[in-house]
Amino acid sequence: MGSQCQFMRSTKDPLLSTRASKMRREPTEPEKRLWRSLSNSQLSGYKFRRQTIIENRICDFFCPQKNLVVEVDGDTHVITADIRRDAELARSGVYVVHVRNEDIMINIEGVLEFILNILEQQPDRWPHPNPSPKGEGL
Repeated sequence: MGSQCQFMRSTKDPLLSTRASKMRREPTEPEKRLWRSLSNSQLSGYKFRRQTIIENRICDFFCPQKNLVVEVDGDTHVITADIRRDAELARSGVYVVHVRNEDIMINIEGVLEFILNILEQQPDRWPHPNPSPKGEGL
């Protein structure tokens, strides 16, 4: 894989891994609600992971195919810190979008439509996993 994917193979901080694991076990209500719609490739077949560590950051939801992070923002998010983190991830080729807790709770369909629109605009991170050797099915 190319250099953009190098960060995914880096050694992870054990404390960060423990925290991410705890966050997966104890999600907020908006995170639970969004995960119910993203898990098992329910959103047009796109695979998502929860509380994934990228560049020593815990990202709420990550679609590896599109290199897309979806952050769920509540009252505890600090905009300046988010901007810094998003810029760091962008340098590694990761695109970050933010959705608000309130939007998930009152308009989950709108949030899913927003995420799907972004996914469809993003290029794939890698070529098709099983390309035909003879160019069939193109």
